[in-house]
Amino acid sequence: MPMHGAWHGIAWTIAAVPFSTASSASTAASTATPAALPPHAVSLLRTARLARSTRPFLARGGPKGERCEGCRLRPSHCICALRPHLPTQAGFCLLMHDAEPLKPSNTGWLIADVVQTTHAFGWSRTEVDPALLALLADPQWQPYVVFPSEYVQPPERAVHSVQPTATAAGPKPLFILLDATWSEARKMFRKSPYLDRFPVLGLQPEQISRYRLRRSQRDDHFCTSEVAALCLELSGHPQDQRAGQALEAYLEVYTHHYLQAKQQQPADARSPAHTRLQQAVATVLTPKK
Repeated sequence: MPMHGAWHGIAWTIAAVPFSTASSASTAASTATPAALPPHAVSLLRTARLARSTRPFLARGGPKGERCEGCRLRPSHCICALRPHLPTQAGFCLLMHDAEPLKPSNTGWLIADVVQTTHAFGWSRTEVDPALLALLADPQWQPYVVFPSEYVQPPERAVHSVQPTATAAGPKPLFILLDATWSEARKMFRKSPYLDRFPVLGLQPEQISRYRLRRSQRDDHFCTSEVAALCLELSGHPQDQRAGQALEAYLEVYTHHYLQAKQQQPADARSPAHTRLQQAVATVLTPKK
């Protein structure tokens, strides 16, 4: 359940820019954004993973042929100009199973597109990146491992809410997401002892997953970006909630362009998902006086 109210001693109001203004403002800003932004954490991890590969990675399904390096879609369906890159109070730490950074359908990439404070690390059972351990030990963060609570031992580690930060100097939420297939994620959860000292955040969403790029046997299995959007909503901070809404809409836009490219059909720039993304990005946050 989202927590509303003051954060860091400042109360905020959220106002939406009128749609006509939102559309033009978001388009103008996003058109200039992709060229100005350096590769994000998942993009860098993908580059490093490709450098270790002994043979080309062949994605199963999805659009064939050339892909944009910025969004992994066909150039004709590129969404780089629509990319929102938003500040948040919360941060994300993606622990990615070996091939995840290479998959065009991976949605951890979308989190790094949207949330400025996103870190990404490859997961290994036998080795741990020292930079990952340094991040987890950084006092500015309160890490939460995001995983279903029924798998948590001892049960006391399980939590269902995020502790609000009392002061500006207090630790901010760092959501640790295990980016993998469900069977791989369970293995990662069991075999990562350096995560054992952190609380485990179990989400209890009411909606079912709308992710359509990979098959799942259960409607309550969410893709990584859907989980991230739920975490941002749960944090309660207006910046995080705005980013969560943008991320949710951005996933819908990405899915639409992906499937339209796969079917060799043009994307609809006026779809409801595009409208929701424009409105979320154009939302203005102002402190209450």
